[in-house]
Amino acid sequence: MSTDQPRTIAPEDLPEAVTGFLTAHQAHDVATALGFLRPDATVTDEGETHRGAPAIEAWMTRTAGEYTYTTELVGAQQVDADRYVATHHLEGDFPGGVVDLHYRFRLGGGLIEDLRIEP
Repeated sequence: MSTDQPRTIAPEDLPEAVTGFLTAHQAHDVATALGFLRPDATVTDEGETHRGAPAIEAWMTRTAGEYTYTTELVGAQQVDADRYVATHHLEGDFPGGVVDLHYRFRLGGGLIEDLRIEP
């Protein structure tokens, strides 16, 4: 499969590590979310990269209370065997009020190795 042509998939066809992380992240269950990440994972959000479990835990804890919003998984794509994109529609009290965010996952050994969150 070419990396230039992601394939649309049903959200329920996302790998367990991706769906488990997203569910835990949405529920602000940091401990469970961390269980779906490799110990050396990286998460990039709002241009900042957080590397390793302690830094990712701090990021998740901080962002959990920053804004109030609703989120809906509106699309999923498979880029290749280890890369997936989950698109969420958010509405809330953050600047702009509405945004579609793309959660770009790269897996390694069945766990999340890298996550980039971007519009």
